[in-house]
Amino acid sequence: MKLVTWNINSIRMRMEKLLTWIDNERPDVLCLQETKVEDAGFPIDALKKRGYEVATYGQRSYNGVAIAARSPLTDVVRGFGDGEPDEEARLIAATVDGVRVVCIYVPNGQDLTSDKFVFKLAWYKRLRRFLDRTAKATDNVVVCGDMNVTFDDRDVHDPAKWAGHIHCSADERAALAEVIAFPLVDLFRKHNPDVGIYSWWDYRSIAFFKNQGLRIDYIFATQPVADRCTACTIDRNARKGQDASDHAPVIATMT
Repeated sequence: MKLVTWNINSIRMRMEKLLTWIDNERPDVLCLQETKVEDAGFPIDALKKRGYEVATYGQRSYNGVAIAARSPLTDVVRGFGDGEPDEEARLIAATVDGVRVVCIYVPNGQDLTSDKFVFKLAWYKRLRRFLDRTAKATDNVVVCGDMNVTFDDRDVHDPAKWAGHIHCSADERAALAEVIAFPLVDLFRKHNPDVGIYSWWDYRSIAFFKNQGLRIDYIFATQPVADRCTACTIDRNARKGQDASDHAPVIATMT
């Protein structure tokens, strides 16, 4: 299984680039975030023509997540389903070939002093409760998407500059660590212990060309899936070119 997570930053704006990439890479499972479109407007037909079954959970102009797979999607769940208010389309889950895939788009948080930051930390707690309620560490589970947090300073181009700022604060990292303690394995770091490999670069200040990025897009998995993972990479080339998303896809290969 080749599984990909990609913050596409508007599916309608990037559809042609996405289809070209799919034709070249032919992933078995494609998890998308920030699709920015209601379900009725999602361009499902183009993916169906390429042999994908698609499940979407979107909203107008903001957020939105989707899972596309070459195998049937079963037991599709949208949102936490915990009885709490869940107005933002940020989580979708489905089972594909015996693997429970959870695709998420974590709130950005904006600023450490804002209400949105409080919401972000609370969202991470809900995610951990969701995993505790719906899965076991011995299950085949993947949790992937735009986490909007760097796990540690290896994921930051300039740790001193970013210290104490959004994406790199101690509180955010602790919230992410609590989810990973489920326990989950960081598949990219398992195969790539080196620093300086990122998945997001700001559109401003030609950050991409300076490689001034952050790794905030992850594929986490339970140990049974991690044991099957033979490689995990970030396709930096997909970030190149006009009208590219500011994120690059992360690709995990499992036997």
